[in-house]
Amino acid sequence: MSGDAASWVLHVDLDQFIAAVEVLRRPELAGKPVIVGGRGDPAERAVVSTASYEARAFGVGSGMPLRIAARKAPDAVLLPVDAPAYTAASERVMATLRAQPDATVQVLGWDEAFVGIETADPEAYARAIQAAVLERTLLHCSVGIGDTLVRAKIATGFGKPRGVFRLTAENWSSVMGDLPTKELWGVGSKVSRRLAAHGIVTVSQLADVDTDVLTAEFGPKMGLWYRQLGRGDGATTVDDTPWVARGHSRETTFQVDLVDRADIENAVRAMLDQVLDDVVAEQRPVVGLGLKVRYAPFVTKTFTRRVAATNDRESVVAEAMALVTKIDPDRAVRLLGVRAEMAMPDDAREGHTPTRGGW
Repeated sequence: MSGDAASWVLHVDLDQFIAAVEVLRRPELAGKPVIVGGRGDPAERAVVSTASYEARAFGVGSGMPLRIAARKAPDAVLLPVDAPAYTAASERVMATLRAQPDATVQVLGWDEAFVGIETADPEAYARAIQAAVLERTLLHCSVGIGDTLVRAKIATGFGKPRGVFRLTAENWSSVMGDLPTKELWGVGSKVSRRLAAHGIVTVSQLADVDTDVLTAEFGPKMGLWYRQLGRGDGATTVDDTPWVARGHSRETTFQVDLVDRADIENAVRAMLDQVLDDVVAEQRPVVGLGLKVRYAPFVTKTFTRRVAATNDRESVVAEAMALVTKIDPDRAVRLLGVRAEMAMPDDAREGHTPTRGGW
């Protein structure tokens, strides 16, 4: 492409990141189905964190119970999660992105980031990023090119693996129009079902629907946001303001279901102690709490509670115990999770990390 430079958003996404890091450490696993999750033991209750492309060919996917994944891919190599190794690899990747000419980098998580650039040839810039990341980290990535953050993010999926794809206002309708709404970033299966109840099945239908329909279903803010997603519109500027966590959380899947209320309360208190240690380190008050409960065999409920801003540990524990009373006393508990939301500093940007953090 030739011509004057223009502003572009690139979305850089590491291909099968966690599995790729494991293969780098164990080259003999290259080309084999690799599944990473929990402690790598399918006999324990855990879910898949990631699967190599070879494992995905057997139908293994993130979030799947590890025991089911092991049945689907019986010859797969199962490995435990090693978060410090993935964090270190991610930091090398992000440093590489920041070293690119005139790049503004907004980190989204371990394995993805937006890169804002000005160039007359975004494809060439994207290929240069891929080459630099591969040279310095030995990891492959895909790059989506867009004129908005939404379009760049979605474009990456069309480029995987190891590819580059451009999605802009010019080709949005031809590429996305006939696809189901769940293919949009930010529209999950629940939202897509609610849209379908109004006859909104495809992206083009969402883009063209009367806003009154959406605001009646989702409220004035979210309704307009979903219509904007249907058009691929939105922010065009990459923001490199340091990401600030909105909250901290912990969760545990129990190898034996909890049935006694005292055991449940003790488990919540233990996790809350860890969460509040993280909160204290940030020196921001708690303003909300969340309790995640997964009943046996696999029904999940989340209870939330706003609280007056406080740094008092005993007050937070008392509020959390009030949430515990919402747990059905007649159902066995398979998983518990605790989350504390913190007040945000005025000059901080709230971030979103799809692979880590919130529920």
